[in-house]
Amino acid sequence: MLYSLGISVLSLARLQFAITTVFHFFFVPFSIGMGFVVAILETVYAIRKEEIYKKMAQFWGKIFLLSFAVGIVTGLIQEFQFGMNWSNYSRFMGDIFGAPLAIEALLAFFLESTFVGVWMFTWDRFKPGIHALFIWLTSIGTMLSAIWILAANSFMQHPTGFTINGHTHRAEMTNFGQIVGNPQLWRVFPHVILGAFVTAAFVIAGMSAWALLRKQKDEIFFKKSLRFGLWIGLVAAFGVIIAGDFQTQQIIKDQPMKFAATEGEYKDTSSPASWKIVATFDTKNHQVKNEISVPYLLSLLTYHQPTGAVKGMNTVNQELKQKFNHNKSKSIRNIKNYYVPTTTLFWSFRFMAGFGVLLFLIAALGLFWSRPKKDTLARQKWLMYLIGLSVWIPFIANTCGWLITELGRYPWIVYGLYTIADAVSPTTTVGQLIFSNLLYLVLFTTLGGVMIYYARQTLHKGLDAIGGPTATAKSPVTSDPFAKEAFS
Repeated sequence: MLYSLGISVLSLARLQFAITTVFHFFFVPFSIGMGFVVAILETVYAIRKEEIYKKMAQFWGKIFLLSFAVGIVTGLIQEFQFGMNWSNYSRFMGDIFGAPLAIEALLAFFLESTFVGVWMFTWDRFKPGIHALFIWLTSIGTMLSAIWILAANSFMQHPTGFTINGHTHRAEMTNFGQIVGNPQLWRVFPHVILGAFVTAAFVIAGMSAWALLRKQKDEIFFKKSLRFGLWIGLVAAFGVIIAGDFQTQQIIKDQPMKFAATEGEYKDTSSPASWKIVATFDTKNHQVKNEISVPYLLSLLTYHQPTGAVKGMNTVNQELKQKFNHNKSKSIRNIKNYYVPTTTLFWSFRFMAGFGVLLFLIAALGLFWSRPKKDTLARQKWLMYLIGLSVWIPFIANTCGWLITELGRYPWIVYGLYTIADAVSPTTTVGQLIFSNLLYLVLFTTLGGVMIYYARQTLHKGLDAIGGPTATAKSPVTSDPFAKEAFS
């Protein structure tokens, strides 16, 4: 009965992967970005010796620590899946994944976890420059972790530096340099990291906007935090747009089906090609039903020139059939078609790109109306509320990006080598997956609620959350923000 409803081990395993990955990725860019931003703040304090930057580093450092802690927990939960639900995948990919994941744990994670502890408990026990070094090492560690995780994921998108063992039918590494030098990795890494900076920037700007709207004390502190977040957000949002274009060029080359789906093109386009703003699809018959398009724009976005045709999904599907119909693997030969979830990819791309542009515009408007010589931002209530709501926008955009990344290579788990259906554990049952899915959902909901609750409490306390005088006081702050008095 469950199977007739579409509930199977494969579908439930995919659902669990989606739940754990999406939730974990709420906190990965958040913590990477917050670590970087806090490092900048403390560096400015070390150079300029202005107490307000120290308080900013301490206050936003508390938000960073919350995201860091929740990110670790969700990451550990995610790892359990590979053994429970994807043992065939683990067996096939173990030799490839082993090296980058071991380096990530032994080098990057140990670096960040060690120095975040040193940074937490040594305020006013080292010179400002030395203490700032601790948070920089933590930040560098988070970025190194991202490199090694993305190296593993990039192999799944574009396999390089491997061979298939004819006896064991496993992927085996032959060239570590090609794994690390995978062009997919160095196109996706800037996009992810800049997206992390955008996330942190708008969390700071958005929370500061809510504090100002509530007319909390520490107005000077939150005004400065707001502008600081908007400046980081403006630069990073522009960078994300550029990095996204570079990544798209690699996707066109490596995964033309994914690219065609994000643009909603079933048929080959003419030259010049129009870009669909909105569209509806008949995915069963592989047709576009309705659309509103802008002439020339798809050619401009794809080839950076006003001419050029784009290959449609129908053509790509036929090419992939011809390529894999004679594969040694029976499961690959039995693949009926290579169409990906078009509607999901099409709208995910538009939300991701649209939100990126929106955040850039919000940052530009916020900086314009809060400029020092004519600060009229407080009068622009609509913009203040928009900045406040923008706290959530990067999380939605990041999620859309990962939906494109993971769903866009269907039916492959390792592109061109191994299918999702082959990767699932043979001994896992539907009952086990229903139970674990419900358990993880409750756990993640609780963790998310705790994170939001404590972040909100920290915001409402303002500088009282770190102890010491307010931002308007003249006396210096010398207390340890993590001393027991700070939590009383």
